[in-house]
Amino acid sequence: MAMGKGLGALISDTGVAQENPTVVELKIIEVEPNKNQPRTNFDDEKLEDLAASIREHGVISPILVKKQSNGFYKIIAGERRWRASKKAGKKTIPAIIKDFTNQQVQEIALIENLQREDLNPIEEARGYKQLMEDFELTQEQISQKVSKSRSTVANSLRLLNLSTKICGYLEQNKLSAAHAKILLSITDKDLQDNYAEICVKENLTRRELEKLIKENPNGKIIEKKKKEVKEDLNLTLALMDFEKKMENSLGTKVKVINGKKKGKIEIEYYGSADLERICRILNIG
Repeated sequence: MAMGKGLGALISDTGVAQENPTVVELKIIEVEPNKNQPRTNFDDEKLEDLAASIREHGVISPILVKKQSNGFYKIIAGERRWRASKKAGKKTIPAIIKDFTNQQVQEIALIENLQREDLNPIEEARGYKQLMEDFELTQEQISQKVSKSRSTVANSLRLLNLSTKICGYLEQNKLSAAHAKILLSITDKDLQDNYAEICVKENLTRRELEKLIKENPNGKIIEKKKKEVKEDLNLTLALMDFEKKMENSLGTKVKVINGKKKGKIEIEYYGSADLERICRILNIG
């Protein structure tokens, strides 16, 4: 089956991939992340490495943005470079400004991350689902746009049928898509969760997980956690989800510290200008 041409063709079709695209320097505080972009996890260590490179060499490849009606610029491709530039203390960032449709914005954001292999399995699946729901695309149409087979897209979407716990493991790279495919063959959701928990705890390979399920099809030797422990795990997952949503919305690192009686939220910012940007997003100050 003929596959789509991917990001280069999509950007070229919109007129960006010209020989000498116009690159401008935008103020960091005038640029905002795309709240609907599929990628929500940014590795802190890799981000620091990129920030160190940007301090030394600057931003080699300009980011791609769209001007919004409020005067600010939405990132279409390059949020990682933008985050690292903030960490590096940069006041401006090179950018190419283009007027994309909402569908093109989502397609480019998804394809860029897929080609860079930056997405975990759940982020990838949610990206496909968002294209289907927002723009009524079929699995076949999506497969053409992202240069993947329809079965690959279909199998990815199936991951969203897994429990919140297992999706969390996938987002943290504690389980692979191959592990998840095996777990999907189990109809009992409690057993699914228990097998996944053992897999993570024992760091089982795909073959070892298959063997565990084959030898214990009814989960007889799998002990269920106490109710209190399950509640703690659910709370932890909920807080992780909240952190990711806040980070995606604010474009900076957010940490939720939970205590027995009270907790606190830490929001990182890089200078007074960045603090003003965050306050603007929060509609305070």
